[in-house]
Amino acid sequence: MAALDQLTLLAPGLLGGSVARAARAAGLARRIVLWARRPETRAALRAQPWCDAAPDTLEEATGGASLVVIASPVDQIATLAARIRPALPAGSLVTDVGSVKAEVCRAAAAALGDRAVFVGAHPMAGSEKTGWEHSRADLFQGRACFVTPLPETPAAAVETVTSFWRALGCRVTAVPPPEHDRIVAHISHLPQLAASALCAALAGRDPGWREFAGGGLRDTTRIAGSDPELWRTILAQNQPEVLAALDTYLSELQGLRAALAGGDLAAVTAVLERGRAYRAGIPPAA
Repeated sequence: MAALDQLTLLAPGLLGGSVARAARAAGLARRIVLWARRPETRAALRAQPWCDAAPDTLEEATGGASLVVIASPVDQIATLAARIRPALPAGSLVTDVGSVKAEVCRAAAAALGDRAVFVGAHPMAGSEKTGWEHSRADLFQGRACFVTPLPETPAAAVETVTSFWRALGCRVTAVPPPEHDRIVAHISHLPQLAASALCAALAGRDPGWREFAGGGLRDTTRIAGSDPELWRTILAQNQPEVLAALDTYLSELQGLRAALAGGDLAAVTAVLERGRAYRAGIPPAA
């Protein structure tokens, strides 16, 4: 894609910082501007070679933006969209990295009105680590990314945002926002709850057992180290779809328990085989 005159990142953590690093490495913007709420964060960002400016105000940060990427928690995206609306150049684009889309896309598009176009996005490139200090220029290489336009979103805006994420290295798929929320409730939000619940259950046992843990426990529970406050917001925003995913998982667990309790080892084996087959079909990590 052609280089943007100015790319602005708002509230850069792991993902927002990685967008800035990757955009600089790929030459996607002539000027990269970042805005963070805390003064000390802005001061630290100004010292980074992939940041051209970190102004003190949202107005300064977004005034000349061709594309704005909002990288805040999902419950703050629409609020930030409303705050930046007066300063945005007419016809500019706004996207995000939030892991919930249906309500976010509706609210952010309404907040921007006819001043700018909002095109939701969600790169599947998170980590249990947080903060821009952990960001990487290669974080998006080979990773899936959803682009989630509303029915009324102009096709040209969708193509620009799609091209942007592809240029960062993502494999982009466009889906309606509700479909996105249904998918990620099963493949992202449910695994987080399963890992956290497993660790919470083990926390009620002898803490010394952790000393004997092997790779299985470490691999299964890695994401249990994620930020609880961040996940509380995500789960609240996607509650109906997450509950449906949990019901599916609980049904599988209950069936497995019943088979084991009843001595039906053939049924237990069938679950293990079905699980192994699904795991074998998951693409390798980028």
